[in-house]
Amino acid sequence: MNALDCLIACTGNWRGTNTLQDPNTGKPEESPATAAVTPILDGRFVRLDYTWGHQGEPQAGSFLIGFEKRSDAVTAHWIDSWHNGDRVMVCEGPRPNGPAIEVRGTYPAPPGPDWGWRTEITPDGERSLRLVMFNVWPDGEREELAMETHLARA
Repeated sequence: MNALDCLIACTGNWRGTNTLQDPNTGKPEESPATAAVTPILDGRFVRLDYTWGHQGEPQAGSFLIGFEKRSDAVTAHWIDSWHNGDRVMVCEGPRPNGPAIEVRGTYPAPPGPDWGWRTEITPDGERSLRLVMFNVWPDGEREELAMETHLARA
């Protein structure tokens, strides 16, 4: 079984709600969210495109996810209009034991050390798709919820 099969089973369009833990206000902000899951290159990769909003402004992001058999790892490139600006975050995670895919990356936070970023993508076939992102402190010991998206088949 391909490590991406559970996500490929979610091919199509999704709608739901996004909750951003806004670091500027310290308060959660909800907005409508959409997502599209698209297998690419005969299922060797999956693209997950999503939209949401911040203070009434549309936002968008995209993951290009693959599974590298040689290293037995999920790999992902992540872009997002609000979190990453014009930077691509390269992420990696272990082969999933179940449907959930988890990847980690880092981002610069000058003048201090890089921070981590952890993303969980949890597909549940025809029923639901959940996307959760966490800021990971430089010490690697603490995390803070950054964004959570709950989606249902559109």
